Amino acid sequence: QVQLVESGGGLVQAGGSLRLSCVASGSIVVMGWYRQPPGNQRELVALSTSGGGTNYADSVKGRFTISRDNAKNTVYLQMNSLKPEDTAVYACYAHFRGRDYWGQGTQVTVSS
Repeated sequence: QVQLVESGGGLVQAGGSLRLSCVASGSIVVMGWYRQPPGNQRELVALSTSGGGTNYADSVKGRFTISRDNAKNTVYLQMNSLKPEDTAVYACYAHFRGRDYWGQGTQVTVSS
């Protein structure tokens, strides 16, 4: 079983920045972030492997950066140049021993 605890959401104006953090209960190879905008399905934002590989949704490339501190079992999402369409509940994700895990989510609201 994997526990994920997120922090860092909030309200920000368009063009602003936020940083999300997620601490896992153990060492995880694949971690990342998903989001669920209001009235829409959950979608991938970014993934990261412990070896340094990354993958981003096209909609966030060049604005968001995922990073990790493997010693702290922590993954971060630096979000810059935020847009109103980035408003969503952001959930930390981990893939461990063939199973997918999500955190409870943190709200990010971008005002225009």
